[in-house]
Amino acid sequence: MTIPVVTAQGAAPACSVEYSVTSQWDSGFQGAVKITNNTAAMSSWSLSFDFTDGQKLTQGWNAKWSQSGTTVTAANESYNGTLATGASVSAGFLAARSGSNAVPTSFKLNGTTCNVDSEPSPTPTDPPSTGTAPALHVSGNKLVDAGGATRRLLGVNRSGGEFMCVQGYGIWDGPVDDAAIKAIADWKANTVRIPLNEECWLGLSDIKPEYGGANYVNAVKDLVARVEAHGLTPIVELHWTYGQYTGNSAGCSDVHASCQKPMPDAQYTPSFWSSVASTFKADPAVVFDLFNEPYPDRATATTTQAWQCWKDGGTCPGIGYEVAGMQDLVDAVRGTGARNVVMAGGLAYSNDLSQWLTYKPSDPTGNLVAAYHVYNFNSCASESCWNSTLAPVAAQVPLVAGEIGENTCSHGFVDQVMKWFDDRGLSYLGWTWNTWDCSSGPSLIADYDGTPTSYGIGLRDHLRAINP
Repeated sequence: MTIPVVTAQGAAPACSVEYSVTSQWDSGFQGAVKITNNTAAMSSWSLSFDFTDGQKLTQGWNAKWSQSGTTVTAANESYNGTLATGASVSAGFLAARSGSNAVPTSFKLNGTTCNVDSEPSPTPTDPPSTGTAPALHVSGNKLVDAGGATRRLLGVNRSGGEFMCVQGYGIWDGPVDDAAIKAIADWKANTVRIPLNEECWLGLSDIKPEYGGANYVNAVKDLVARVEAHGLTPIVELHWTYGQYTGNSAGCSDVHASCQKPMPDAQYTPSFWSSVASTFKADPAVVFDLFNEPYPDRATATTTQAWQCWKDGGTCPGIGYEVAGMQDLVDAVRGTGARNVVMAGGLAYSNDLSQWLTYKPSDPTGNLVAAYHVYNFNSCASESCWNSTLAPVAAQVPLVAGEIGENTCSHGFVDQVMKWFDDRGLSYLGWTWNTWDCSSGPSLIADYDGTPTSYGIGLRDHLRAINP
């Protein structure tokens, strides 16, 4: 929800602050502030306000956040201290709460009172904690539902949420209404993986407001609820993240979340997962996929360095920003009390699980799954490699191929993948339920009514054959 700015008698205030509750749950919430300076340019700034309902700040981003008693202070970072006349800056935070979460009524910027005084809007509706989608947890090396029955995750990816918002075009690529989700279900899929963008979820200042923050979070919550209503398992997955990387195999030179980075960033990704986990922790049907396709092995000098970076993060050779390791992200999720199933993909764009068991993050709930991606052009794309590197992992923990695909506009390769995974009772999802060119995407469909491409026919017919 967003608290609108109110000005007295139409006078221009010295500063304006928009305070919003982006997401809220039983024990906490995610908030954001947008500060606009209407006076002389500033070289540094500090915003202060008071919590009146016992709220306690836990972490924040795009500012140095602190709390003393009831007073919260957000001071500029080194990179966003300059605030020109008429310019705005946004920052976000997470906080604990036990009361009704009253909105602060007074804000001061560098000691000057900003003209904001309004009542909160209704809290957005939380996603359903129950529905037709099964609650999932790990039992040995299987995923099981609440009744103990084994569940395989078989379905599709629904791309769009990772790139449309940061490119300024919208939130989803194509329809995600009830008819669009029904078309996926009609393929006899039981799972939809939903790629996300951390800057859009956190509502950072480079994202258009209509596509970020509360608007983005609510759109994701709506899609998750719609997927569950059709009995499908939603996997929410972090695809694009912040942090500048220009080394080997860089996807872009941009510091913003506009391409696949080699590893998550310590600046924002733990906050992203704390927020996402808090949003969905009451819904055990939702699965969390921590990071799309790690590739620290392209930056580091040795494989050991890459796996150490993967697990523990920190200062990693060849990566210029501080990295959040998989252990950091598991800790961020579990720190909220969320017990949802968590997926962690390996090195080489999630194609290498050879040392996954050695560097497996610690998960106090035991609900950790190994994630794997495979395309016909990957290094580990043969039965011999699967037998040597995947089979040992699958013997210990559930294994989910979050992405399978090929760039041939046919399905000979994914047919081989599906057979190997079927023979071992494992899970897989096709990339992707979007109407792109099947050789560049590759895309499963030619139309959102479910009309398959020549590549998509392979997955559709196979799912219908094993789930008649």
